[in-house]
Amino acid sequence: MVVEKVDRDPYFEKLFSKLDYNQKEKVKMQIRKIITNPEVGKPMRYSRKGTREVYLKPFRLSYAYILEENKVIFLDLYHKDKQ
Repeated sequence: MVVEKVDRDPYFEKLFSKLDYNQKEKVKMQIRKIITNPEVGKPMRYSRKGTREVYLKPFRLSYAYILEENKVIFLDLYHKDKQ
C-alpha cells in the first residue's frame, strides 16, 4: 500500500537541513521505504502512542501514519542516545 499524502513537520525540516549529504541520503532512503510500506516502523507506546520509528544509525526517524487519510507525517529525527 503506497501512501498518497506525505507531510513534514517544520521541526523535522529544520533538523533534516542540518544533516550532511550522506546522512540526508540515508534518511531519504528510509522515507522512500516508509512511503511504500508505512507500517514498516516500530509502533511506539505510552506518550508516543500513534507514532512509529525506524532506526538508521545513529538516528531514529519518528513519523505518524494516519490510516484513514492514507497520510504519513514525518515528525522528528533524533540521536539514539538522546531518547
